[in-house]
Amino acid sequence: MTRRLTRRQRARVVRAVQYGVLVVALLVLVLAADWGEIRRAFFDVDVAKEQFPEIVSTALVNTVIYTVLGFVFGLTLGLVLALMRLSQVPPYRWLAIGYIEFFRGVPALLVFIALGFGVPLAFQVAINQYVTVMLALGLVGAAYMAETIRAGIQAVPKGQLEAARSLGMSQQRAMVSIVIPQAFRIVLPPLTNELILLTKDSSLVYLLGLSLGQYELAKFGRDALNEHRSLTPILIAGLLYLVITLPLGHLVRRLEARTAKAR
Repeated sequence: MTRRLTRRQRARVVRAVQYGVLVVALLVLVLAADWGEIRRAFFDVDVAKEQFPEIVSTALVNTVIYTVLGFVFGLTLGLVLALMRLSQVPPYRWLAIGYIEFFRGVPALLVFIALGFGVPLAFQVAINQYVTVMLALGLVGAAYMAETIRAGIQAVPKGQLEAARSLGMSQQRAMVSIVIPQAFRIVLPPLTNELILLTKDSSLVYLLGLSLGQYELAKFGRDALNEHRSLTPILIAGLLYLVITLPLGHLVRRLEARTAKAR
């Protein structure tokens, strides 16, 4: 009579099979890959040396500048939209909802094209590249941050506002002094996630026809790829994006843990 495996034993067998499949796949990859060609395509040391220091001093710095400009503008506009979304005046709510739904539904790429080429052509005006990037990233980011901030405000217990009003504070002062600071503590992790998304969306700046001093990481890597016919610059650009996003991701996890502990 054969003995049936227990649930724990079956789980161990399944896990062992999964590890075995992974090991076999890795062995096949190691044996079949042309490592010389991979090294030439991705890890060309000579090409990598040519990217420095400009890829850091220009491209990385510009990526951070574009991201910060877009985030600050988006956060400011997002807060205004969140308050409009919660307003007791219906037209304010309608305007905020219309804005949020529009910019959450429109690709960021289209916003960059509209502001970078459409507006200057239609109105015969020249817009500074940094202003264009700030507006494009901020307008899209504000739609998402507005909903995040609105959720944070609504998450603050109503008793906080009622207690402030009972102490003689006006509705506006209580909102600014009591509710909004608590709301920001609640929504800080998702806002940091939005900062990470804006960092990656800043790569769309390449559409605007930048001068060399305005290059960001994606544009710098793309031009170097065309010049050297090697993916090494793209790999370096990707690693530099990680230099920005990985610490932010770690910060998000720390903030989420702290928020959960506080609750």
